[in-house]
Amino acid sequence: MSELSIGTRKLYNRLMPQSPTPSSTTLPDGLKTSDLLEMYRTMVLSRTLDERVWLLNRQGKAAIAASAQGHEAAQIGTVKALDPARDHFLIYYRQFTVMLGVGTTPTELLSGFLARDGEPMSGARQFPLHGAHPRVDLFSFSNVVATQLPHAVGVALADKMRRSDAVTIVFFGDGAVSQGDTHEAMNFAGVHNLPVIFMCENNRYAISVPMHKQMAVDSIASRTSSYGFPGVSVDGTDMLAIYEAVSAAAARARKGDGPTLIEASVERLLPHTTDDDHTRYRPEDDIESMKSRDPLDITRNMLVSHDLLSDTEDAGIRAEALATVNAVTDEVEALGYPPVDTMFDHLFAGSHGQ
Repeated sequence: MSELSIGTRKLYNRLMPQSPTPSSTTLPDGLKTSDLLEMYRTMVLSRTLDERVWLLNRQGKAAIAASAQGHEAAQIGTVKALDPARDHFLIYYRQFTVMLGVGTTPTELLSGFLARDGEPMSGARQFPLHGAHPRVDLFSFSNVVATQLPHAVGVALADKMRRSDAVTIVFFGDGAVSQGDTHEAMNFAGVHNLPVIFMCENNRYAISVPMHKQMAVDSIASRTSSYGFPGVSVDGTDMLAIYEAVSAAAARARKGDGPTLIEASVERLLPHTTDDDHTRYRPEDDIESMKSRDPLDITRNMLVSHDLLSDTEDAGIRAEALATVNAVTDEVEALGYPPVDTMFDHLFAGSHGQ
């Protein structure tokens, strides 16, 4: 077992939700108690916006959505451990909290789901949360599974060649691990000792396929023994455990020690997308039991138990998030759709210049 794995396992055991969470005096390096409240606010805003998108879908206003509910702690803990002004984020379609954490606005996110003019990633010409966002340095992404992993390795290779100290992180689900792109990306990253973090948000279901039907191993992190770099399994409902694991992986990468795979155990609290019905393939007791691993509840209870958050303050944070989402909904619904005459903007001309 690698040094990183040993250290993270100690952290994991220390920070399991049923165990006492450390007080502000034992927070991981680089974090203050005020940071915890900021992270929680982002999680609450992400959840509130996510819930609104699903409501708009049921009203026939948003065509489709893939929820990040259950993934919030893993995502905000990761963003906080890195530097969005310097590091590179390659994401996939279940990343509300990452996108908010790196600076995407709620208006920008919602305008994609409602296909309104001014949407920054694809001009509202693609599925929601598709395309690139240059202002916040989000590379082009889509719902094609695992294609972002080779892209991330290419970005990390470019940084190594430029002698930059930037770290690239790429997010993906457990289903992506069964794709050839993932093997090729990890193998290349290991061979070339690249400054990249592979962040697997393992919610145990690749759409409708449970993990035991995807692979014959119990741990995705164990696969890195084939590639020559560490793999770490972390409780993804605990933002502090994620923060420390990502911080350690980033420190390794910046020192030139190469890649790390982090397997964050999370729950997908809703179906795969708004078009899915997970009651057709998930046992009833599984759906019921996963509610005990809601990262918002876990984070709130941790903050309350250490006198960092009161019930009144929590109600205020949730009211503020709802007011923001209500205002953004009104703002975006008042926008027009992209003009038809802009349909071919930003496309390459054909061989005849048409």
